[in-house]
Amino acid sequence: MGEYRSKVQNDEMDFLCDAILTLKTKEECYRFFDDICTINEIQALSQRMQVAKMLNEKRTYQDICSITGASTATISRVNRCLNYGSEGYNLVLKRLEGNNK
Repeated sequence: MGEYRSKVQNDEMDFLCDAILTLKTKEECYRFFDDICTINEIQALSQRMQVAKMLNEKRTYQDICSITGASTATISRVNRCLNYGSEGYNLVLKRLEGNNK
C-alpha cells in the first residue's frame, strides 16, 4: 500500500500531526486541546467520536441524536466518513476496541 495523501496535507498540518504524536498521556491531551481549541471545537470533535462509536455499534440515528445531541446532518456526515472516508475513524475505533479487551 502506498503512502496516504490527505486532502488537507500541507506543512502546517504535518506540524500539527507531529505535535499531537508527541502527546503521551490523557492529561497532556487535555492540556494541549485546552490551549489549541475553543470549548465548542473540542465538544464538536468529541461529539463526532461518540457518534462514530455509536454508529459502529449499529445504534440508530434516533438513539445517537438523543444521547449525543448531534444533528442528523452530523450523524450522516460521520456515517459517510465511516463508510466512504479515509478510514481514520475505523482505524482509531479498532485500536480503541483492542485496548478495551
